[in-house]
Amino acid sequence: MGAGTVHEAASVAEARARATATGPCDLAILDLGLPDGSGIDLVTELRSQGWPRIVVLASSDDPYAVRSAFQAGAQAYLLKSASPMVVTDGVRRVLDGGVYADPSVAPVLATGTRVPGTDNTPRELSAREVEVLQLVADGQSNKEIGEELSLSALTVKSHLSRIGRKLGTGDRAQMVALAMRAGVIR
Repeated sequence: MGAGTVHEAASVAEARARATATGPCDLAILDLGLPDGSGIDLVTELRSQGWPRIVVLASSDDPYAVRSAFQAGAQAYLLKSASPMVVTDGVRRVLDGGVYADPSVAPVLATGTRVPGTDNTPRELSAREVEVLQLVADGQSNKEIGEELSLSALTVKSHLSRIGRKLGTGDRAQMVALAMRAGVIR
């Protein structure tokens, strides 16, 4: 898929050490079932260190694990039992700037959750905000969204700012994950 360098790790400690040594790379694919710690905590750490794209690969379709991975900052949740095509599609979607959930865990996300620290839910987004957020989920840049909707990139940025305030996050991936969980976008 175009990777120039691949680093492997067999434990959370080894992954943490390699991540610190290399600094943020284009993509991290993390197994949540590493033997010596929480993969969810590692997702949070990598996001805070500036890793732009994180894909979780897990054996569990447990709703708590799925939600926790997205809340920690993952852009995709894939099952180890998935077909190679599903895994490839998920990784490509993330590399293109989108968010992806394995089709078998997508219903878990559609049940929705309240946004921590706010009284707002993704259902309170305007039709235009939902439209903008769906295009973000499809991996489009502000400029591309603006062209598609006949808006300036600055207007798109304003929409994203309002969406962020309503959802309690300024992170594009988290905005998309919250809206996906609530079934507002696909």
